[in-house]
Amino acid sequence: MKTIAEIERAAGELTAIRRDIHAHPETAFEETRTSALVAEKLRGWGIEVHTGFGKTGLVGVLRNGNSKKTIGLRADMDALPMPEHNRFGHASTVLGKMHGCGHDGHTTMLLGAAQYLAEHRNFDGTVHFIFQPAEENGNAGARAMMQDGLFEKFPCDAVFGIHNMPGMPVNQFGFRAGPAMASSNRFTITINGVGGHAAQPHKSVDTIVIASEMVGVLQTVISRSKDPLDSAVLSVTQIHAGDAFNVIPSEAVIRGTVRTYTTEALDTIEDAIRRIATTLPQVYGGTGELDFVRAYPPLVNWEKETAFAAQVAEAAFGKENVDTNIPAFMGAEDFSFFLEAVPGAYLFLGNGDGAHRQSQYSGMGPCMLHNPNYDFNDALLPVGATYWVKLVEAFLGKAG
Repeated sequence: MKTIAEIERAAGELTAIRRDIHAHPETAFEETRTSALVAEKLRGWGIEVHTGFGKTGLVGVLRNGNSKKTIGLRADMDALPMPEHNRFGHASTVLGKMHGCGHDGHTTMLLGAAQYLAEHRNFDGTVHFIFQPAEENGNAGARAMMQDGLFEKFPCDAVFGIHNMPGMPVNQFGFRAGPAMASSNRFTITINGVGGHAAQPHKSVDTIVIASEMVGVLQTVISRSKDPLDSAVLSVTQIHAGDAFNVIPSEAVIRGTVRTYTTEALDTIEDAIRRIATTLPQVYGGTGELDFVRAYPPLVNWEKETAFAAQVAEAAFGKENVDTNIPAFMGAEDFSFFLEAVPGAYLFLGNGDGAHRQSQYSGMGPCMLHNPNYDFNDALLPVGATYWVKLVEAFLGKAG
């Protein structure tokens, strides 16, 4: 890989930063240590720092030349509320919290680029380094930063983000114009009936019977209510009812998730779930109520910006290392909020198959996202940092 030599020489320093962040994971809106570390680094390199966006988010601003053109580069900082099974030296020191998605690596790659750009300033315009909190679990840190005036105070002509992807070959770049990731939505259906003795079911309205049938009927929403050419997923993930062997419960709760690539499909699915949730219980003499939460919209990459970002990757690392038509992914990302407001693109960088881990210190199992055995591949740090630098210099133009 044709990384920038100076960034490659700093790989050890970047690895130390990444592993320090990994060892001290912080979950949504609690990224105070991570945010402070980032701010200290940026200020030390002469970059203007603005804190308090989305509570723990911050923006670094670097200007050079006379151009009014601006670019935003985003990295997420939060960890997951999950245990880590790895036993290497930089494993999580916080019980029940882990960087299981590589946000520690995303943050460090952007720091590496910020340091190089601050020292060389071979661009004409303004770079906004956006370090975002609370991407995971529907917490929408991107939206929180926007509600605090992110793009009003730091306008961007375009905004870009990178996510590592296990399973993709190391150092491979992946792009997809248009819908690339799904919307994330969650639903809760509360069924009310009449509780009673399990030996006298005829005197009850059995919410477990209603819930059991409802799970099956909900599966017809995707196959019979939605356009089959518009991909979507509906998964029931929880059923809660009852506490005793001999009691028919008066309430049952069903929860699950819906993923779509378009708002039209989401509207159709929500209407169908609502109809089933409210009418099916009535057949048995009960009632039903739906609470439907639209967490993240679909992530839709802009055509022009995606093509530009891919061209930069091809020029820097070779066409053989760039895939411009990776499959869409049913996972969700709150970078989608940014792309609703500003042109831009979200791309993927291959994290490999897990061979980078030291097996004697790693837990058993695959090195996949949100897996307790995951670890970011430090070999990507100079690659990602180099890409950010090349993107900035190509987008803003070299300094005159």
